[in-house]
Parts: sequence; C-alpha cells; structure tokens
Amino acid sequence: MRKKLQNQYFILRHGQTTQQIKRAEFTYNWPDKPPVRLTKKGEEQIKIAAKKLKKERINLIYSSDIFRTKQSAGIIARELGLKIHFDKRLRDINLGVYHGGPKEALYKSFPDPRKRFYQRPKKGESWSDCRGRMLSFLRQVDKKYKNKRILIISHGDSLWLLEGAVKGLINKDILDENFVKGNYINVGELRKL
Repeated sequence: MRKKLQNQYFILRHGQTTQQIKRAEFTYNWPDKPPVRLTKKGEEQIKIAAKKLKKERINLIYSSDIFRTKQSAGIIARELGLKIHFDKRLRDINLGVYHGGPKEALYKSFPDPRKRFYQRPKKGESWSDCRGRMLSFLRQVDKKYKNKRILIISHGDSLWLLEGAVKGLINKDILDENFVKGNYINVGELRKL
C-alpha cells in the first residue's frame, strides 16, 4: 500500500469459536450457516482486548458481518460505548466449494500456497481477491475520516493479508511473515497496523 494513512488503525481477530474446538479439521461454512459462536474462552479473549482498547481511545469500530465477529464487536462496543459499523468486505476469505469440508481437500487442491494468491477455488476467491477487498475497505474509510483511531474486527486470513499489504510486503514476504516466522494473527489478538 505504501501510502501514509490518515488514521490510526487497530486490527482484532474474533475470539476462539466452537468450531475451532470441535471441528478444527473442517473449514467454516459460507457465509455463516449455521452461525459459529464464540466459546467462553473466546469471549474472555475479547474482554481482555476490550480493556486494552479502552486505553487506546478508539473512535470507530468496523466489523465483518459474520456472527463470530459480530459477537466480538458487541463485547468491544459495550465496553467502549461505541456503535458498530458492519461491512461485508471484512468477511473471511471465501473458499467456495471447500467451505464446510475437510481442510485436507483444500490443501490437496492447492499444495503450493504461493499459487493461492492467484488461483481461486471454484465459487471462491484467491488471497489477492481477499486482500483487494480489504484494501478497498481501508482506502474508503481512510478517505472518509482524518485523525481517528479505528478498530477493524475481522478474520485470520483477511487480517494477515491486509496487514501485509499495509506494510508494503510482496506475496513471498507475506507468506514468510506468517508461515515461516509464525506471525499469523491469533484468535482474540489485537494489533496496531
């Protein structure tokens, strides 16, 4: 992205979910049927993040409209006394025909992660598609406001792709940052962009 942002951004991944505990070997259903809920641990992770965010004087909250992020945003909004703005562009990556199925099938069809930047699963999107919609959201919000402190609540892939783009990383460096260095954003994790 390289352009200096007019606002300060914070990113937060939703808290731990019931599906991450029970069906970790399966991908999420798209867009959210049935809704995947936070676990008690996930709710606690978000409450901890809310306390940290209180010190950051957040002005605006933007969230994915998927249930697990809505739940996370609700906890944050109550703590900060702010309204939530939902945006579909903040959703998790669309895995198309692989949604609701075993992760092994996705990994078998896409064994080289570098190709996932350009190859789309049938009825789904590539990492570049996901990064593009996240950047579209960020550019639009950054034009609308100036000198605000803005929280973005979203999903793992969407957030690491956005973070890499904001840092100006090329695809190889984004992959290295997350899969070699292990810097993938954890559930309930809060970061400054």
